[in-house]
Amino acid sequence: MKQFADRAAAAEDAVLGRHAARLWCLPGTALGRNGWPPTWAEHLHRRWNYWWQAHLLDGLVDAQLRAPSERRAKLIRRLVTGIHLRNRLSWTNNYYDDMAWLGLALQRAHDVVGLDVDAALTDLTEQLHIAWTPDGGGGIWWRRGNGYKNTPANGPAAILLARTGDMARATEIMTWLTDTLVDPATGLVFDGLRINRDTGEVGELVKRIYTYCQGVYLGGCVELARTDSGTTWRERAERTIHAIAANLAPGGVLRAHGGGDGGLFSGICARYLALAAAELPKGTAADTARDVVLTSADTCWRNAALAHGPLFGPDWAKQATVPAKGEQRPSRELSVQVGGWLVLEAAAALRR
Repeated sequence: MKQFADRAAAAEDAVLGRHAARLWCLPGTALGRNGWPPTWAEHLHRRWNYWWQAHLLDGLVDAQLRAPSERRAKLIRRLVTGIHLRNRLSWTNNYYDDMAWLGLALQRAHDVVGLDVDAALTDLTEQLHIAWTPDGGGGIWWRRGNGYKNTPANGPAAILLARTGDMARATEIMTWLTDTLVDPATGLVFDGLRINRDTGEVGELVKRIYTYCQGVYLGGCVELARTDSGTTWRERAERTIHAIAANLAPGGVLRAHGGGDGGLFSGICARYLALAAAELPKGTAADTARDVVLTSADTCWRNAALAHGPLFGPDWAKQATVPAKGEQRPSRELSVQVGGWLVLEAAAALRR
């Protein structure tokens, strides 16, 4: 339906118009400002968020698939240049989830606009391999020097490693997630596991539930289902879809997790629900995934405010409000705006 494509296009224009700018006025660069209206520090990109930029890049790739244009292809290249420069001419940082997300976005940019990402992907996937240890039964750490292994790091790492051909490690990660962090009673995925790095002793199982964790686990299941000669990973994907719909989508709308990083959580979940709806066999689970994405996208759009285009709130089920200059509302944050844009791109992809 063209309506969803038009909404995604309007979201793209609004997010880029409010947030995208050159890095330090350098030609050939772009970066997303953390907030709008921008403070003087945000004008200068004095503070930035690596993984928010990765999802901004992913949104641009979604848009390029929806409506290819040379102008956007150039912006994708400029954004990648800006990320590399702002990250001090490095592709890596201290957070393994961040690195997995940038790797996924870069690989998609290669597939869609031919961006040369070999060196970047080598650096990023090497770090993900280093992060795997037998502590706690396996899995990768959340960040360097930290005693926490969680779904937000392991999920996107498994997806990236599967897409770059390392099915063995991707399967190991997904098996560890299933055995360690999936609640057998509900099918929901917990956040993580605390481990003493000095002794290897397993500590607290952190049972926080986020749409983000469900989305990346679902995405990993879908990747493995592509090559699984049996039905194990497909069945796990389908169970996760039903768990999301039953527990995390009241009224069919993905729940909110506030601003900051949480502003991206349900947009990420929508991406992988849409992927599952497109790739899994037609039936109840695929239809459920599709319905959650379309209902969430429609509600997000209808509750958007107007501020140089649609402006999304952190909770798609509630009316968004426009932040005044100097006011610290979640709706001013790049994460919240990209999260809303992602669910609209996911809906547009399902309608293509």
